[in-house]
Amino acid sequence: MEIACLDLEGVLVPEIWIKFSQKTGIAELRATTRDIPDYDVLMKMRLDILAKHNLGLREIQEVIATLQPLEGAHEFVNWLRERFQVVILSDTFYEFAGPLMAQLGYPTLLCHKLTVNEAGRVTDYNLRQVNPKRQAIVALKSLYYRTIACGDSYNDTTMLAEADAGILFHAPENVIREFPQFPAVHTYDDLKLEFIKASHRKLVL
Repeated sequence: MEIACLDLEGVLVPEIWIKFSQKTGIAELRATTRDIPDYDVLMKMRLDILAKHNLGLREIQEVIATLQPLEGAHEFVNWLRERFQVVILSDTFYEFAGPLMAQLGYPTLLCHKLTVNEAGRVTDYNLRQVNPKRQAIVALKSLYYRTIACGDSYNDTTMLAEADAGILFHAPENVIREFPQFPAVHTYDDLKLEFIKASHRKLVL
């Protein structure tokens, strides 16, 4: 049995923090795991900015409520589901993802949780585990699933390396350049072809 493991932001939905940056006008919030490989450094920076500007979960969720999956993402997820088991492995948070997952038909999502105080301020973040995307692949392989993984950022590369096959999608040039061992594509049609190539089964579009 083969299982498809996908990143969420940048692959199926817009980058939430970039959209929040555009809404608030705070340029520093544009930074993502495409720019800063160390997730702890990135999140501590985000929490400091939120505190400095007195912004909380409600303000972020208001922006998320206006977002839609990337064009063609829902159809792509449906295409995958007809051919693979599908799991989303993301460094987003359950407090963020709900509206977007509803629009994608609620595929299985493994991500993190936030600590939010009574005033609605985000005071901390809680990782599901260290290096969660890679560890999820390790666990699935221990169940004798063959894994094909897809992501776009530095924080996806250990997942791609651990999987039986890894694919970069919508990745920036710096990530593509640093990880030439992974095929890199930019359209869902090309991504379908990469999943077909990576599969051990005879699949068709």
